[in-house]
Amino acid sequence: MSRATRRPRLHALLTVHDRKSETLSCLERLAAQHDQAGAEVRVVLVDDGSTDGTGAAVRARFPAVQVVDGSGQLYWNGGMRRAFEIAAREDPDYYLLLNDDTHLYPGALGRMLQTHRELTSTGERRCLVVGSTLDPATGRQSYGGWRRGPRLNPGAIRIVEPGPAAARCDTMNGNCVLLPRDVAERVGNLDAAFRHSKGDIDYGFRARRAGCSLWVAPGYVGECLANTGTGLWAERSLGAREMWRRLLGPKGLAPSEWAVLTSRHFGPFWPAHFAWPYLKAGWQTLRGLLARQAPS
Repeated sequence: MSRATRRPRLHALLTVHDRKSETLSCLERLAAQHDQAGAEVRVVLVDDGSTDGTGAAVRARFPAVQVVDGSGQLYWNGGMRRAFEIAAREDPDYYLLLNDDTHLYPGALGRMLQTHRELTSTGERRCLVVGSTLDPATGRQSYGGWRRGPRLNPGAIRIVEPGPAAARCDTMNGNCVLLPRDVAERVGNLDAAFRHSKGDIDYGFRARRAGCSLWVAPGYVGECLANTGTGLWAERSLGAREMWRRLLGPKGLAPSEWAVLTSRHFGPFWPAHFAWPYLKAGWQTLRGLLARQAPS
């Protein structure tokens, strides 16, 4: 059967760690959309060293899901790279990057596929479709597509609110992204320079640079609690040692990874963008020391 006459094959890629209930809920919502989406959907799930029985629970409830065991040191980007490598062996028509804490609305997958079909019918080539999510706790947008800031400050990216029609963007969060084969062939896998976060932002920028276009799908595709990288280390309640541990760790802004992202994509003034979070943390540390030394 030719590609033109068969149902498209889609491989959903997930990396999970110790969120059994979240993971099962995510897979249940994805499974409910298979027939409506009009695609043959398979799932490659990397269980990166879970200790709560996530892998076993997925194998028991979803035997068709390909569960790959990780060491616990892959983190999000490393796990997604492995899932991507495995899925690529079967040359699917689409990849779906999906976080296990992203709970899709009914019909979301079909809407993203339809958005891609409509874009290609208008002559758009190598177009990538980004899904936007709402934070159920605040009712505000949590993840989606992003646009660059002005020429002199391209690092000041801003999130794109989804509307009734697809809208262009410059990069994306990897919470829910439809990645067609022609984009994957042009851009390749997520970059091994990143362990946890920032690999998705880098991928979006690399796709644009490679001649691909990025589009935010109409409306919201699901819900996902916001958990920004900054919030992991810039909490006022943290002591200086814990703040620096988080900032320099794999889920923060490890200097080697932050340098790759800023030097690649943030223009000629990237050193200023690179230095800013560390200077901010240094100032916060100094203020804390001065406050403790001040006479009561």
